[in-house]
Amino acid sequence: MKNTLHLKAPGNWINDPNGFIYYQGRYHLFYQCFPYAPVWGTMHWGHAVSEDLVHWEHLDIAVFPTKRYDSNGVFSGSALEKDGRLYLYYSAVRYLEEEEENIHIPVQDVYETSQAMMVSEDGFQFDNWNGKRQIIPVIRDEQIADAGHTRDPKVWYDSGSYYMVLGSTFREKEGRAVFFRSRDGEHWQYAAQYRNPSFGRILECPDLFRLRDRYVFVGSAMYVEDAAKGYEHQSVTALAEFDSRTCTMEISSEFQYVDYGMDLYAPQTNVDREGRRVLIGWMRMPEAVKEEGKKDWNGMMSLPRVVEIAGEHIYFRIHPEVEKYFSAEKEDKRHLDPGMPCRIKTTLSEGEYLEIGGYRIWVENGSVKTDRSRVFAGADGRAAVCGTPAGLEHCSLDIFVEPNLIEVFINDGEYVISNVVYGLENWITGYVEHVYTG
Repeated sequence: MKNTLHLKAPGNWINDPNGFIYYQGRYHLFYQCFPYAPVWGTMHWGHAVSEDLVHWEHLDIAVFPTKRYDSNGVFSGSALEKDGRLYLYYSAVRYLEEEEENIHIPVQDVYETSQAMMVSEDGFQFDNWNGKRQIIPVIRDEQIADAGHTRDPKVWYDSGSYYMVLGSTFREKEGRAVFFRSRDGEHWQYAAQYRNPSFGRILECPDLFRLRDRYVFVGSAMYVEDAAKGYEHQSVTALAEFDSRTCTMEISSEFQYVDYGMDLYAPQTNVDREGRRVLIGWMRMPEAVKEEGKKDWNGMMSLPRVVEIAGEHIYFRIHPEVEKYFSAEKEDKRHLDPGMPCRIKTTLSEGEYLEIGGYRIWVENGSVKTDRSRVFAGADGRAAVCGTPAGLEHCSLDIFVEPNLIEVFINDGEYVISNVVYGLENWITGYVEHVYTG
């Protein structure tokens, strides 16, 4: 199966992007998946590859439970290249007790988590029986981490050492990032940790990387106070200071949301072939998509976004390969076909609005706002209206539309609003081409 622009579930369920890497001439994107139904269940790693971050091809399931320590799920993690081989790191989950009528759910949500790895010689062959190894056993010391809620290893190499950051919690009251270090990428020692109220009660999918002389932290905070947006769990980002000698981290700027549409979660970054830092996130869908002649599917990925810093603000810009794709589309007019992805560029001023097949965008008090209520009916009560922080002096919009996702890039990535939608299959017939005022 092949996808263009947005990687979608090839039937059934997908969630977090995993193991995102440019390796031996291709982009590899693994992802959490439950390959049996369009609902969350025992996690496997699906696998897709691309030569340009735009055209994706789904491959076979790459990693699946085979060991006692990962018997109830191969959870999120990352990848790196070492000595020409692909190293995959993941969280291994074992339920302490399973539901009798549904073995995919733990009784009272109680489980234990360890960290494991697998090495692939070529990025396409994965030995799930003999190629796995548990590298960090379940952590029993709560001063270091939580036995259950410690997961999602992001691993990187820098100046002779390997580093790992894990998302965790302190007594399920405050999220924390936990750091480990290694000389060989296989044997790990605890190094340090960092807690912050903005991490919610549990931190997931932490990511720390350097852009020139600055560090950027990205993480997904569970049970954040701003739950009125429709989801209790949100992805946040901030500038950080990191001392690689001690693995100590401090947040040095105010947190901002990765995406103000509030549907994007569990993003992961890596560098592309040109060395740009690129982010892809999971777009949460409260209902499965039903298409005639296809399997019901739930979950898709965002467009790839280049992460940059301007002043003290973190930008998420459109990737050049997406620009290239739409330049080609414009030349051959295929972008005008109903149901095909489309790009709309415009500017809005205070009091003006744009409508796309029932989806509304407007500016109010210097904030770009969106309303998807007419293309989101019955979608589990999630927030219909979203908006950026107020005070924008101008609002230049770059909008990407397809039947189940609209992404609005504001002022070249200063903010992004991405909204899952339903019922835009023939949106082109309802598109209002000009801006209304008043």
